[in-house]
Amino acid sequence: MIVPLRRFRSVVVLGCVTAVAVACQPQAGSNANDGVHLTGGTPVERGRYLAITGGCNDCHTNGYLQTEGDVPEPEWLLGSPVGWRGPWGTTYPPNLRLTVQDLTEDEWVTMLRTRKALPPMPWMNANQLAEADARALYAYISHLGPGGERMPTALAPEQEPTTPYLSLFPVVPQG
Repeated sequence: MIVPLRRFRSVVVLGCVTAVAVACQPQAGSNANDGVHLTGGTPVERGRYLAITGGCNDCHTNGYLQTEGDVPEPEWLLGSPVGWRGPWGTTYPPNLRLTVQDLTEDEWVTMLRTRKALPPMPWMNANQLAEADARALYAYISHLGPGGERMPTALAPEQEPTTPYLSLFPVVPQG
């Protein structure tokens, strides 16, 4: 079943590709991982800011985009059973609150810096987060506490999803 959400086409793809990078722009001549990071506030406050401006909720909070962010904070980052289907197959945004429960802070930082995964997650951008910002995200997600359940695992391209999904197959207009 395809979820008909026309405004997702350009907004989601562009947002997913650029959102994490917007939260932490490196200065000229520096690597984002080498110390350019948010300052001020507590780690939990900085992590909350990064989760919002980095677009984490857009995919990892069910219904966030459809309601223009009108989802109560206790429901944030629980993952989504709505898949993203494209040439790579179908992927599901995982429950980050359970992910954080499974990892130490150091393991979380390593994952954000090194992971390569299937679209639409913009790992190339997450890999650039400064260590302090990755730790702030961990602090915020940990602060939310465990909740929810695990989301479906990714499906291969030839597998038909049984859950709702958004189609990210390119469409070439006729004419």
